[in-house]
Amino acid sequence: MRTQFALAWRLAWRDLKRGGRGLLLLALCLFLGTAALAGIGSLSASILAALDGRGREYLGGDVELRVSQRRATVEELAALTSAGRMSETVSMRAMASRSASGSGGEPVLVDLRGVDAAWPLVGDFRLAPGALRQRPQGAEIAIAPALAERLDVGVGDRIRVGRADLRVVGLIANEPDRIGAGFALGPAVLVDLAGLDLTQAVQPGSLYESRYRLVVPVRAQAEATGQRLVRRFGNAGWTARTSAQAAGGLRRGLSQLGQFLLLVGLAALTVAGVGVGSGVAAYLSAKTRVIATLKVLGARSPLIASIFLLQIGATAAVGIALGLAVGALVPFVVARLAGAALPVTPELALYPVPLATAALLSGLVALLFALPALARARAVPAATLLRDEVGASRRPSWRLVAAMGVLIAALAGVAVLTASDRLLALGFVGAVAALVLLLWGIGLGLRWALARLPRPRAPLRRLALANLHRPGAQTDRLVVALGLGFSLFVAMAVIDTSLSAELAGAAPAKAPRFFAIDLQPEDAARFQSVVRATAPAARIEATPSLRGSISAIKGVPVARLKTQSWVARGERTLTWSAAVPPRNEVVSGRWWPADYRGPPLVSIEDRAAEALGVRIGDMLTISVLGVDVPARIANFRKIDWGGLGLNFAIVFSPGYIEEAPHALLASVYAPPGNDGAIARGVAAALPSVTLIRVGDVIGQIGAVLGQVAVAVRAAAAVTVLAGIAVLIGAVAATTRARRYDSVVLKLLGGSSRQVLGVQAIEYLLLSLLLVGVALAIGTAAGWFVVTRVLELGWAPGWGIVALTLALASVATLGIGLLGSLPALRSRPAEALRAS
Repeated sequence: MRTQFALAWRLAWRDLKRGGRGLLLLALCLFLGTAALAGIGSLSASILAALDGRGREYLGGDVELRVSQRRATVEELAALTSAGRMSETVSMRAMASRSASGSGGEPVLVDLRGVDAAWPLVGDFRLAPGALRQRPQGAEIAIAPALAERLDVGVGDRIRVGRADLRVVGLIANEPDRIGAGFALGPAVLVDLAGLDLTQAVQPGSLYESRYRLVVPVRAQAEATGQRLVRRFGNAGWTARTSAQAAGGLRRGLSQLGQFLLLVGLAALTVAGVGVGSGVAAYLSAKTRVIATLKVLGARSPLIASIFLLQIGATAAVGIALGLAVGALVPFVVARLAGAALPVTPELALYPVPLATAALLSGLVALLFALPALARARAVPAATLLRDEVGASRRPSWRLVAAMGVLIAALAGVAVLTASDRLLALGFVGAVAALVLLLWGIGLGLRWALARLPRPRAPLRRLALANLHRPGAQTDRLVVALGLGFSLFVAMAVIDTSLSAELAGAAPAKAPRFFAIDLQPEDAARFQSVVRATAPAARIEATPSLRGSISAIKGVPVARLKTQSWVARGERTLTWSAAVPPRNEVVSGRWWPADYRGPPLVSIEDRAAEALGVRIGDMLTISVLGVDVPARIANFRKIDWGGLGLNFAIVFSPGYIEEAPHALLASVYAPPGNDGAIARGVAAALPSVTLIRVGDVIGQIGAVLGQVAVAVRAAAAVTVLAGIAVLIGAVAATTRARRYDSVVLKLLGGSSRQVLGVQAIEYLLLSLLLVGVALAIGTAAGWFVVTRVLELGWAPGWGIVALTLALASVATLGIGLLGSLPALRSRPAEALRAS
């Protein structure tokens, strides 16, 4: 056995040194596929490691309890302090401007936080050098550098927040729990709780959130402590989360992006596998006479299979190793080039699990796609030395089919078991398998149909058509390879154009200029007069608002249900209305009468109702300021979210709910040139009202989408390179047969132009036949990624898609003709001897 292996290795190494360049395509495809998977896995692991390692710092403790629109009562504070060391923070949005003694200027939306003396329990709060003291006290404030630049203020200057003039004592350099605080619409400003009281920003009905962080004696009991306190407080509106759940929104966003990148990585590896099959087939096709010679000299099929398996294995190992090296460096490169743009700095280290997973998947893919070509090479007869084998392809043996079935099962198992979203990975593996079988079936059907078409009279078209269905033609393999490549290009085009459309369409033409929050009902008339004094044509929509959360569905507490609906997760902004709100349409049930004053009814957005699994007439219990309000579902509504107006997933009927303390939300529709005047007028007349400029919100959304687009395009670039490699491999796999055809045509008097013309017609015809298939498959795949994985609007640019298909067809034609040029330079006698 050792002697047999040593002989196989010696022959394999000798042949590899002399003619191993034919396996470069194999190494390139595996390098691209492995690098994509290893890079995506390593980057995801590094970011998740950073979130896990700094979870206590991002949360601000071991467990956090929070409640909206109120602070803890004396009894609740006693229970919290008895559970461990505690700190209190109050967060809300407010407007900041230079104080009256300054030069004025337009007010700026800020994220205002009031903190107690114990904050932060975990991590360090630091101000930049030059600060007047370590942290603000009383009528003092610390501000983010971005706000200092925007207001043109520095340390020692005074700014106005709400009704208070506060002295800037420093610029914030590090706020340890900023990421855990969630999405912020404006720069951060920090005061102590006494400073927060001075601003008078907290009014009845104001939208603010109180958070209480605890460091418990036994960290492992943090979750149990939080849940025990929530139960103890009853239905008072409390929620709890631990450090493992810190930055939950960021985790969900990264998870969505990670799911997409997982699909891209698996797609790149699948496409690379097709390239592997084409590259190995081309390499072994060129070794046909070598195999026949070995058989004449007495070599058995197992020895021959071992020789080429060792060659393929060695080349694959080099490609995979280089891909792993590049993939392992991805977190380091990303941290260096784009570290400032990332929400979390990756934890730089080598992560063996994603690297091992990528290596295993790549090895299985290489073996799976190389196995058919190895089986064909193993069966090459010795008589090939005397005549070329052009007959029909043999059917694969049951052993080959069984081996490939085992490899496919192993590949699917590894891909599914190592994925964060196993259902998604399972669906993707099944879709790819179905796609390959579909394309293979299309290829076989195409050969059958072309063979039965009338023969064209023009010689070049007749020869091109015959090349696609003659015995030994590899049309079915070309259809699989080119179909996957074209479909991939279409999918990437529709994803990229949908992302671009999302960025360009983030600001609808009919969107309001401002949202006003914390507007007290008694100030509504004054607010309207102030706005219309500077913008007479302004239109204002105002609606009551308060915060609440669904505590029970059909009488069953939400905590006992397994629903993952966004409506049931945390608190939502609620309202009530006598009439159907603007931009809303009742699609099921009936709206209540305008004068209804009976038991509480609710209207639910249709997609939210579907996610909750409720029907008309079901009961929802909604906790409003700690009071459970049971309400019957009266109707479902369809909401036009595109206009960015005031829309609510849950709308109450008037009556009982109106007794709860509340504020007003208002949207201001005005000409663009009045923004500054409106903001200054409202800040001067109603300091406690917070104006949110819609353009700023859209800008932040656009920045996030822009970062997603960069990640998508970077990953897509690798996949597109793999697709190009597949096109090259598909052409290379037929090089030997086309070389022979070219020589024969030239011997019969054909010119080089005619030979190229035949092959150009063949590739062009094949490309045109595949355009429709690729358009359907690629569009379906892109739609799923855009709408289901990234959860964005579906807006593909069909012009770009058409251009992509045209370029793919031209690239196929160009690669095919370039692959034919060496054959045209061959001398007929030499080519015929080699064939």
